Amino acid sequence: MEVLFIGDIVGRVGRSAVKDYLARHKERYDIVIANGENAAGGRGITKDTAAELFYAGIDVLTMGNHVWDKMEAKALIKVESRIVRPANYPEGLPGKGLSFFPTKAGKEIAVVNLSGRAFLDNLDCPFRMGKQLLKKAQDRTPFVFVDFHAEATSEKLAFRSYVDGMASVIAGTHTHVQTNDDEISESGMGYISDVGMSGPIDSIIGMKKEECIERFLYGIPVRLQTATGRARVCGIRFTLDNKGKCTNIEKIREII
Repeated sequence: MEVLFIGDIVGRVGRSAVKDYLARHKERYDIVIANGENAAGGRGITKDTAAELFYAGIDVLTMGNHVWDKMEAKALIKVESRIVRPANYPEGLPGKGLSFFPTKAGKEIAVVNLSGRAFLDNLDCPFRMGKQLLKKAQDRTPFVFVDFHAEATSEKLAFRSYVDGMASVIAGTHTHVQTNDDEISESGMGYISDVGMSGPIDSIIGMKKEECIERFLYGIPVRLQTATGRARVCGIRFTLDNKGKCTNIEKIREII
């Protein structure tokens, strides 16, 4: 099974770049997954932006700490089963953190989304909940993908070790900077700390540089806006064997 996972899509520039990339490459993959928590203006998701990305060829959207930033997000996630949001938000919110999806290979893949807690919201424990969800996923399919949305690399690495062998691939998101630690463990589980960002190159993690610099210089609230210009698509492609083991993982980093 060939799977593509696209890193955090940032704003209009990121959406356009991803559409361009998928128009040329999507046919080679059995399923396309992407993180869409920054797709609408750099923060959150809307009905229109989600529809745009699904139409482009994305099969599943995962989310993160900006999942609820748009007013319409709750209503959208309540009815859109192709969006998987962090599982460790409190009960009572719409959506799921574990869902199963068919692939062109005729197999079913489980997609799990979790949010870390270091330097982020104090949610339910992603480690304990993650292990419970992975056990549930394994009872149904050997193909299990995890988007672990977290700030601290140490938290991502700790989670990798805690659940080693229980997933096919664990991919980190949130920091928007692609890391160089893609690997396959002895158990056959693929891992990378952060797949990177799909959005404007001339920016600070997708936002206009001047506004970010002003925030750091003066320590005052500044409304950040998404940058414009050329874009880069970042992500990973990986191959799973019939037992759900990762046999190959490669970084994607393409200027559009």
